[in-house]
Amino acid sequence: MSKRRKFFRRVPGKFLKSIYFLNFLAEKSVKFKSILLIFYIKFDPKIGECMKKLIFVTVLWAFSFSLIGEFLAGRVDSYFAAFSRVVLALGVFLPFMIKDFAAKNLALYAKVAAIGAVQIGVMYIFYYNSFAYLSVAEVALFTIFTPFYVSVVYDVLAGRLRLMYLFSVGTAVLGALIIKYGSVNSGFWYGFLLVQGANLCFGVGQSAYKFLLEKQGFNEQRGVFGYFFVGAAAVTGIAFAMFGNPEKINLDLTQGAVLLWLGIGASGLGYFLWNKGACEVDSGTLAIMNNALIPAAIIVNLVFWHKDADILRLCLGGAVIYISLLIHNKIIAHYERASVAAK
Repeated sequence: MSKRRKFFRRVPGKFLKSIYFLNFLAEKSVKFKSILLIFYIKFDPKIGECMKKLIFVTVLWAFSFSLIGEFLAGRVDSYFAAFSRVVLALGVFLPFMIKDFAAKNLALYAKVAAIGAVQIGVMYIFYYNSFAYLSVAEVALFTIFTPFYVSVVYDVLAGRLRLMYLFSVGTAVLGALIIKYGSVNSGFWYGFLLVQGANLCFGVGQSAYKFLLEKQGFNEQRGVFGYFFVGAAAVTGIAFAMFGNPEKINLDLTQGAVLLWLGIGASGLGYFLWNKGACEVDSGTLAIMNNALIPAAIIVNLVFWHKDADILRLCLGGAVIYISLLIHNKIIAHYERASVAAK
């Protein structure tokens, strides 16, 4: 049996087999992954409940990029937007926090709050400010780096240094240069670094939350997850108090509605379902679903808001970045084989 056929036999479900197959069609990833995602959401009854959570949130979040870029960026103070979004999400879970409170879980609550402070609090500060320097499509595309940080941070915590990662990361940076060739300036790189800060925070927090709940064996997350936003509210609240611009918090009706949607829907419901689903799937599936958001967000921005973009350059650069992720996965597999052989 060929290596490719053995590879597919290990992949559960038609949905994941199809997504993995796209790894061999990287140059068409944006179109194929988006169409396939929509097709299986509607027609495949065999998708597990955990995958349905991740797919639903992917569609939910695909609109968040454009809503922030079109209605909030440059108009509403970014620190206020981040803080209000977190507070609204906290309000969703406050009744469950009160109902399910148990003094014996105080240590767990503190750990969840610390994770939320990083994954949402610090991440939002980087994320919202990046829209001042990058287009919506660029912000969405550059979130593809999240799996890099998940693997690199894990190896750092494990006391390992893997220099081959520099090759895959360098390839990804080349893809970013293709997208902005001829118009690269300090603002672009500043925005790029802001998105990378957001990616790092999201990846670290996501992995830490999954690890914590697996270690604790705590399955009932409804009463615990609100503390995730307690930590995030503390960070964004301090940032708003220190750096916020009071002149940019007078919202019109549309901006208020967008913030309500982002806080209650995208953050409150979205992050709960995402982190819950993340605890129910393996790390490879989670990495794939992290990247399924990218073409969905770009298509929403181009189709619903009719934004002008250099589609050819965006696709070429995106393909190079996607290929860098495939290279990164091969490097990880190489190190894992070497580790097994050394034992």
